[in-house]
Amino acid sequence: MPAADLALLEQAAHEAGRIALRYWRQAPQVWDKPAGAGPVTEADLAVNRHLESLLRAARPDYGWLSEESADDPARLAAEYCFIVDPIDGTRAFIDGQEGFSHSLAVTRRGEVVAAVVHLPAQEITYSADATGPALCNGASLRPSDHRQLVGAQVLTGKPSLDPVHWRGRTPPVRRGFRPSLAWRLCLVAEGRFDAALTTRPAWEWDVAAGCLIAARAGCAVTDLAGQPPRFNSPQALTDGLVVAPPTLHDRIMAAMTPRPPRLDTRDHHG
Repeated sequence: MPAADLALLEQAAHEAGRIALRYWRQAPQVWDKPAGAGPVTEADLAVNRHLESLLRAARPDYGWLSEESADDPARLAAEYCFIVDPIDGTRAFIDGQEGFSHSLAVTRRGEVVAAVVHLPAQEITYSADATGPALCNGASLRPSDHRQLVGAQVLTGKPSLDPVHWRGRTPPVRRGFRPSLAWRLCLVAEGRFDAALTTRPAWEWDVAAGCLIAARAGCAVTDLAGQPPRFNSPQALTDGLVVAPPTLHDRIMAAMTPRPPRLDTRDHHG
């Protein structure tokens, strides 16, 4: 039931925020993950423990995929799955910046049906379910009406603007950046930026919630091959991401070096 799931995610996200703020700007313990996977703090782990306990107790038949939990392949057989990033933007959190978020989603057969992105330091909560509007603190979201690549404000990392990814030359966009990928997608949904783009594989926990919020706001949301992303996959990765209002999205895709669709034979229960 997406409506009930959305209320559950909102409750969980706000509880996560209260936990995170107890560690924020308090010099939390930090460790480096193996294989160059980035830092993790005691706050990430505390938030993850709370979310897993709360959400799995409330929905024991749902699968679980989190950046900070060992992957349980049983999730692949579950009709519904939680996809969670306890703290998206951990480096910003460590630095005492406000741009970290909690990203929580529920998927059903590979599609996101409920989503919350909560930024506790800024008291901002984005939310959506599969049928209603995308909201920010209760107000409906609407993307920008910018239609041209020239001058578009695009949230992306520098590698995505490498000429190798573009036909001819890199388009003259205005690049912006925010530390949380989930937040970037919500800012596009909100119309504060025109598009978000990543040419690198994106972890599902970073983008699942933001993808639904952007889509329900009216954005086109695809991978680099122009396909809608599917979630709760074995690899837990999307093949990059392009998020923008439909006309601008079409122009971004037309300007990019073509990418073949990634072969995906997963069974999402029909």
